[in-house]
Amino acid sequence: MDFDFSPDQQQLKEQARRYLADHCSSLAVRAVLDGPQSHDAALWQGLGAQGFLGAAVPEHLGGSGAGHLELCVIAEELGRAVAPVPFSSSIGLAAEMLLRAGSSAQQQRWLPGLASGALIGTLALAEQPGRVQPGRIASSVQRGRLSGTKRPVADGDIADIAIVATRDGAGDALSLHIVDLHAAGVQRSLLPGIDPTRSQAEIVFSQAEAEPLGAAGAGAALVSSALDRAAVLMAFEQVGGADKALQTACDYAQERFAFGRPIGSMQAIKHMLADMYVSATLARSNAYYGAWALSTDAPELAQAAATARVSATQAYQHCARNNIQVHGGMGFTWAFDCHLHYRRANALALALGSLGEWEDRLVGHLVGQRKADRTTDRTTDRATDGTTQRAA
Repeated sequence: MDFDFSPDQQQLKEQARRYLADHCSSLAVRAVLDGPQSHDAALWQGLGAQGFLGAAVPEHLGGSGAGHLELCVIAEELGRAVAPVPFSSSIGLAAEMLLRAGSSAQQQRWLPGLASGALIGTLALAEQPGRVQPGRIASSVQRGRLSGTKRPVADGDIADIAIVATRDGAGDALSLHIVDLHAAGVQRSLLPGIDPTRSQAEIVFSQAEAEPLGAAGAGAALVSSALDRAAVLMAFEQVGGADKALQTACDYAQERFAFGRPIGSMQAIKHMLADMYVSATLARSNAYYGAWALSTDAPELAQAAATARVSATQAYQHCARNNIQVHGGMGFTWAFDCHLHYRRANALALALGSLGEWEDRLVGHLVGQRKADRTTDRTTDRATDGTTQRAA
């Protein structure tokens, strides 16, 4: 049985890699890192023109209609190139939420722009440090007007629209609303972050016009589902970054000589590279499991997403950190690109919630599955006992 991507998907992967090699070199990434802009607008629009951003968006809504497996392939190459674009916010979250919960009119209005790169979307969820819980969300909508503060909001400084989670009444129920961030009643300010190429912002809403997304009170379930789907796509970004960090470390270990021989021939470096390879390969395996669940909308999606998220986060951070170690003293300097992956690995580790949160989600799914299996076993045993007694 072949668990790899199809030849067409592999061809798409090669096409995306060539395009990014031509338009997203480390110099281009550094230009965003050092410059006043928090993303590469030309690259973003180019990705849309190539059809990469709309891979999972149906053709009648401005996408290519290829599917989520193709989107996973593209996400991996974006992660490998450390692309300074708002892919996870705009495509992984906003576009996916519109596809899942948006009305026909909302999809027609917003999805073509997101798929082409003409628009940028984001999810405005958190309001304070720590885990996001319904009881800690104070933003509310009264008579179609939204008031509240969201921080941090990924790519909130450059987004055109935001899907905002709001408190629904006095209870812990949440609702979602779409807000045009260029309209009146919206103020934005940039927040400092470890990776300026993936910006964070504070957004203050003061009686901003808001349009409901999905059913009232269904926000918590929609956000949980959206995070699962985005986690799979982000896992592929992290796998791509981990592979690139591993490749960079291997290349340097073969080129750098010490005591008359390549440092890659030294046992300590060999062990370090081997550990990086193992963690990256394990993450890829779990990401493939998540891709299958995402593309088929399988019941196992939540568990597969948590597995992929935990494994890929650990692998990328491990490979990015050890890449610096392999480079030695030079790895800590601005002259090498090791810090690009180190920044991105740590930024992505917090992008959809901390590693600890996803570990708790994974444990919860595993415990729930174990309880369900035990219940099934007991039911089967009782049925078998009844059949045996009747036969006797």
